[in-house]
Amino acid sequence: MSVIALPHEAVTTPGAPMSYWRTVAWRLSQDRATLAAGTLLLLIVLSAILAPWIAPHDPSAGSIRLRLAPVWSPSHVLGTDEQGRDMLSRLLWGGRMTLLAGLTPVVVAFLLGTGLGVLAGYAGGLTNTLVMRTMDVFYAFPAVLLAIAISGALGPGLPNTLISLCVVFIPRVVRVAESATVQIKGLEYVAAARASGASVPEILRHHLLANILGPVLVFSSTQVSLAIILAAGLSFLGLGVTPPAPEWGLMLNTLRQSIYVNAVVPALPGVAIFVTSMAFNLVSDGLRDAMEIRT
Repeated sequence: MSVIALPHEAVTTPGAPMSYWRTVAWRLSQDRATLAAGTLLLLIVLSAILAPWIAPHDPSAGSIRLRLAPVWSPSHVLGTDEQGRDMLSRLLWGGRMTLLAGLTPVVVAFLLGTGLGVLAGYAGGLTNTLVMRTMDVFYAFPAVLLAIAISGALGPGLPNTLISLCVVFIPRVVRVAESATVQIKGLEYVAAARASGASVPEILRHHLLANILGPVLVFSSTQVSLAIILAAGLSFLGLGVTPPAPEWGLMLNTLRQSIYVNAVVPALPGVAIFVTSMAFNLVSDGLRDAMEIRT
């Protein structure tokens, strides 16, 4: 397990001593791959947010006469789908749904999982057993099968997709938070704070949370790409976002029969999923490397 750097300790780098988070920022600024991936990810997020203003066409308006138009067609730069709807507009709008379905479960898992993990790790005993054994029940199932099972039971739709993915990712974050809490609470400065009369909320807030949020945040960031792929996979199987809403996984599903007519256009949603997932992976890897600073 990697060494957890304490945010409140100074870290010495070439030059002058800097605080922990300033050192992390400095190391990130020196990582060209992370900067490139972060820039690409920023462009993807901005294009999704600004889709209502920059999309050239209505993503739901189609034309049978223009169905499966090739790339670089007049007024349709990325062609059209099986119903003649502009692919560029649907990709921009679909990014909103895909990013929402990928980021929301990870954020919820980060908040709830961190709280449960800290509670289980600090309290120990019966509380730890109840929380961790419950998490182990969900963690024992492969993420894909668990997401499919929950979505199949709840039915298709974005809210049910978010619920199923939250259930998938919360146990993962709980395990990391609990492990980090157990490691930190055994250190001398926590025992000194307890001996000095500090209350449990003060110890949790100032000594535990401050030092485990970094590792938990890094781990959570690595789960975003998996969440995007799972959300797109559920939509592809008909268990996620429902038509006619534009979503990358759903677009792959509706276009799969058109690959024999126009192989490029049906591949575009898959390329968007791949590029976005890789960008998140590279950013999370860079963040992990930057935060692994030995004090």
